[in-house]
Amino acid sequence: MKNMDPKSLVASVERSIAAGDWASAKSGLVQLITQNPGSADLWVQLSYVESYLGGYRQARAAAIKAAAARPGSLGVVQDVLSRLRTFNQVPEMHDYIRRLGGPRRLPIPLLISAASQFSSVNDQATAMTLLDEAKSGDPDFPTTLVARSQVLMYLARFAEAKADIIKALKRAPGIAQAWWLASRLGKATATENHVQEVEAQLTPSGKLPTPTDIALLCHALHKELDDLGRTEQAWEALSKGNRSKRETLRYASEETRQLIDLLCSSAVDKSTEVVEPAIVPIFIIGMHRSGTTLLEQMLDGHPRVQGVGELYDFTSAMRYETDHHCQGVIDQVIVERAFTAGFNFKAVGGRYLQGLQWRLKGNSHFTDKLPSNFLNAGFICEALPQAKLLHMVRDPVEVCFSNLRELFSSANPYSYDQIELADFYIEYHKLMAHWRKTYPGRIFDIRYDRMVRDPEAVMREVCEFCALEFTPEMLAIGNRKRGVSTASAVQVREGIQVRDVPKWKPYETYLQPMITRLRQGGVLEGWEQA
Repeated sequence: MKNMDPKSLVASVERSIAAGDWASAKSGLVQLITQNPGSADLWVQLSYVESYLGGYRQARAAAIKAAAARPGSLGVVQDVLSRLRTFNQVPEMHDYIRRLGGPRRLPIPLLISAASQFSSVNDQATAMTLLDEAKSGDPDFPTTLVARSQVLMYLARFAEAKADIIKALKRAPGIAQAWWLASRLGKATATENHVQEVEAQLTPSGKLPTPTDIALLCHALHKELDDLGRTEQAWEALSKGNRSKRETLRYASEETRQLIDLLCSSAVDKSTEVVEPAIVPIFIIGMHRSGTTLLEQMLDGHPRVQGVGELYDFTSAMRYETDHHCQGVIDQVIVERAFTAGFNFKAVGGRYLQGLQWRLKGNSHFTDKLPSNFLNAGFICEALPQAKLLHMVRDPVEVCFSNLRELFSSANPYSYDQIELADFYIEYHKLMAHWRKTYPGRIFDIRYDRMVRDPEAVMREVCEFCALEFTPEMLAIGNRKRGVSTASAVQVREGIQVRDVPKWKPYETYLQPMITRLRQGGVLEGWEQA
C-alpha cells in the first residue's frame, strides 16, 4: 500500500476489510490516519480491525482517539459510542455526549441508539434521560416508545412501560420486540391477552418475519400461553422460538469443554498478600436464572452495600492485562496468558476497581452480579484478595428450564437447545467444584430454595461471610428503587416467592432429553430427592 494516493488507499483498505485481511487493513488505516489524524471514522475502523486481530489495548486506544476526534456522520457517532461501550469506557461515553452538545442537540435516532448503549452498561438513569428527550421530540414514534418501555421496565415503572408499549403496538404492530415486552409486563388472562395478535404476526400475509423476530414472537407467545395454562401449545411456541434463535448463533459445546478443562488443569502462583481494603467487591456468581438478582436486591438493602448490577468490568480488566479481545467472558487465549508465570493479577484488580469509581457512592461494599463470572472465579480470587464470592445454587432442572424459556441476547448461546444447555450446566458444575477445592473458604454457596424459604437465616450467614452486620431492611426488597436490567427485572419486584410446584413440572415430559443428560452427568444427585 506504499505510495498510494488517498483515494486508492481507501479502496485498498475497503478490499482488505471485505476479504478479512485485517493486517493489510490495519496497515492502510494507519497510513490514512497519518494523513488525517482527526478523522473519527478512520479511528473507529482501526478500533474494529484491532479487535479482529485480537488486540485489546490498541483497539481500546483507537476507540478513545475516535471519541476525541471531530464527530463524523450519524453512523460514525453511533459507532464511537458502541466502541466506548465495548471497552466499558462509561465516563468517556458521558463526556462524548456532552461534547456533542448534550441530549437536546442530538437527533432522535442517535438518542435511541445512545440510550441502548448506556442501558447495556446498567446506567438506566442516563438511558432514560436520552429517551425522554427523544419522546419529547416525537411522542408517538414507535421505536422510541419500545426502547423507553424496556428501560422503564428495568426501573420498575411498569404502568408507564405498559402505556408506551400499547401506544407503540397501535402505531406499529409489526415490531416483534414490542410483543415480547408486552408479554412480560403483565400476566395474560382469558379476557386480556395477545395470543391471537402474536399468532397473526407469525403468519403474516406480507413480509415473513426474520429468525430474530420469530424468536421474539414465539417467546412472547410461550409466555402468554403458559400464563393461560395451555402447556402443550406453550411448549410448541417455545421450541419453535428456540430453534429460530439458535439459527442465529455460533456455539459449540466442545469449545466450552475445552475451556473448562483448561481452567481445571492449570494453576497460578497463589497470592499471599494481605490487604486491608477500603472497598470490598461482592461477586454474585452462578448459572443465569439461579436467583442472583434476588440475592443482589437483598444485599442492596444493606446501608454499607451498593448494588451495581451485571458488569463486564472484570472481564475488561482481564482483557486489558492479557491484551486480548475475545467473545464472551473469557476464552482459551486469556486463560493461557493468565496462567503464564508472573502474570500481574494485582494490576487486574487495580484496573477493575479504578474503572468502577464513577459508580461507587461512598459505600464500603458493592455487588457485581454477573452470573457468568463463575468462569473468572479463580482469577477474581487472585486479583482481589478482599473480594467475597457468593455462589447461587439452584435445582439443576429448575435453573436449566428457566434458561431454556428465557430469550437472552447473544451472551448465552448454549441456552436454546436442551442437550447443549445440559452439557453447559455439567461443565459449570465441574468448574465450580474445582474452584472450591483450589480456593477453600473463598466461595460461599447459597441454595436458592433455602434462601426463599428462610431468607433471614440465609442473609445472616451471608452477612457473616461478608463481614457485615445483618439489617432487617435487607429483606424488604419491595423498597428498592435501583434499576434491575436483567431477565428478572419484573419477577424480582414481586418479592420473595416460594413455589410448591416448580415451573418446569408441567413440562416434564418434554424435558426428558435434558433431564436424562443432567442425570447422566451426575448433577442431579441430592436434588431429585430434595
